[in-house]
Amino acid sequence: MLNSIGSPPATALRPVTEVIHDVSISDPYRWLEDQHDPETRSWLDTQNQYARKQLDHIPGRQQIASRVRSLLDVETYDSLQKRGDTYFFRKRAKGQEQPCICLRNGDSGQDEVIVDPAKHGRGPHTAIRLLSVSANGGLLLCECKQGGERDAEFEIVDVRTRETLPDSLPHGRLRGFAFECDGRSFYYVHRPSAAPSNYQLTVRHHRLGTSFQEDTELFALTGSDKADLYLVPGTVKLGILITRSHGTTSADFLLVSKNGTPGPRTVLENADYEFAPFLLPDGRILACTNLGAANRRIVEVTPQTSGAAHFSDIVPECELLIQKWTATRECIFVSYLREHKTEVLIFDVQGQRLGHLPIAGAETIRIIGASECGDEVFFERESFTSATRIDRCLARSQTVLPWARKLVPFEPDRLTCRSEWFSARDGTRVPMYIVGRREFVDGGPRPIIMTAYGGFGISQTPQFSIFVAALLERGCLFALPNIRGGSELGVQWHLAARRQKHQIAIDDFLAAAEWLIDSGRTTPQKLGIFGGSHAGLLVAAAMTQRPELFRVVVCIAPLLDMVRYHLFDNAKAWKNELGTAEDAGDFTALYAYSPYHKVVDGTCYPATLFVSGDRDQNCNPLHARKMTARLQGASASGRPVLLDYHPYRGHSPVLPLDDRVKSLTDRIAFVSEQLNLAV
Repeated sequence: MLNSIGSPPATALRPVTEVIHDVSISDPYRWLEDQHDPETRSWLDTQNQYARKQLDHIPGRQQIASRVRSLLDVETYDSLQKRGDTYFFRKRAKGQEQPCICLRNGDSGQDEVIVDPAKHGRGPHTAIRLLSVSANGGLLLCECKQGGERDAEFEIVDVRTRETLPDSLPHGRLRGFAFECDGRSFYYVHRPSAAPSNYQLTVRHHRLGTSFQEDTELFALTGSDKADLYLVPGTVKLGILITRSHGTTSADFLLVSKNGTPGPRTVLENADYEFAPFLLPDGRILACTNLGAANRRIVEVTPQTSGAAHFSDIVPECELLIQKWTATRECIFVSYLREHKTEVLIFDVQGQRLGHLPIAGAETIRIIGASECGDEVFFERESFTSATRIDRCLARSQTVLPWARKLVPFEPDRLTCRSEWFSARDGTRVPMYIVGRREFVDGGPRPIIMTAYGGFGISQTPQFSIFVAALLERGCLFALPNIRGGSELGVQWHLAARRQKHQIAIDDFLAAAEWLIDSGRTTPQKLGIFGGSHAGLLVAAAMTQRPELFRVVVCIAPLLDMVRYHLFDNAKAWKNELGTAEDAGDFTALYAYSPYHKVVDGTCYPATLFVSGDRDQNCNPLHARKMTARLQGASASGRPVLLDYHPYRGHSPVLPLDDRVKSLTDRIAFVSEQLNLAV
């Protein structure tokens, strides 16, 4: 067993005590917040050695690694865009460590590599992403990162010569970008990594081949203002639509025209509601907004001289919440969730309903874009048992054609997906998917691995996961409760567990675990949970509140110290969703469920694997470091508490193939050992 290899390394206690809203709080491992401190680095080295001694000795690990590689090392496609008759996309061929940026001429052309990160000469942790293609298809904007860092370099690539132009933007954060339609210049907002805190953001226009010092400044944003550019235009009539936000309270929207109108033209001022614009090729402005429509509506926006634009309904609000949308010259595609299942409707640009995309059962469709000035809409399609494939829909004829498919060697024939409902603690009925072999779903008790999200209005719909697929093959069941905090059942589903009510999402998750146990489908010794990012917070909160319910926990890139989370990186931006300890009411709620503060010495906690890394600036790795130390020192169960920590790991999955195989093998082996799954 894992816990036979030795006790976890001791971590020095250096308590810091502070009083917040008249509550005295002790933080025993605050010194681990400084990841550059030599003592922290030494502690990380010790933790990695301890984890490797445990994980490398799991029986059957080599078989798991071989299977994981066969599932991961397949041809993949994403980031599809089209200009004229040419498709641009990101592709990873079998055997490649990182994906390349490629093009394909026409429907049946050969895939040609434009940018290969392996030729950057910076090692396997260099990851690239396709951000934008000029209207004439002659230029690309690529993001180039080292591992999972947030900032990046932004390269302009000549498609014909495959050369990177000297007009590329240096390391930093790109807050907005738009190619001019003639492909000879671009608009941008960029903040260099080395910029001081009072750096003034500006919207600039750069002509290729000139010095950045010669750029035209359209306007500057001062104080706490931030800027984003929303859309790339496709005609000579429109330039770019710019958002100028005032903190998190409101925003202005300005239009830069190419018709001789001097300076930016105001579209909206002080909009304190959602407003996601889209510029049609004919010059019209469409937008998705929740103004006067809790479930959102799509409107045509007519700017007024007063700054209060006129909205005309194109796709009115209905009983379902709009999830995503896009438009072509003639059609609008809108995705909804009906009883937590995807539905995509098609309208013309006047709002007349034309039809819908066919969807098979428990399947997720994600709209990923449309051909600029063309007729095609691109979408990804997947389910719990079918890996992602990209289809394209010809809007006028509503003909759906396959474009690319991830050929994962996984056989779903013996699997079934069941939709169940359980009662939350307050009596609310909550839906849950259960996936597994047909003979196991109603049999029982079986090992089960469960996750959820429960925040930010993010809906959890059927998606393919290599982690889950490998566990399903080993006889495990998978459970996904659609707990409150998401928007699977509408906007009120989200609001029910937002901010000071977030404990409701945790209660729903715990109720799902109790239902699986009470219905005879599993036992606490056979129940594991996992989650990343906000779901990492969820599973850690569940584990610290009801440790007796779970055998194993995998907690990836989490927030865990909810009293101090807002003090690092840009996490304070989540105030509207989570609240911060600066507010007395928020503090009471946060402190009550903060996993780091809920750990109790001498409690028998589940086996736990924390996953994090130096480059994560969304959920700072200090959370995983402090929680690992706290749980190792407190748990009386004898079960392992491990930290899988990588210097290049960030919040997005950009590690090279070999590192991904190793990390995923660790997680699957850890869960398999604890749940006693078949090798």
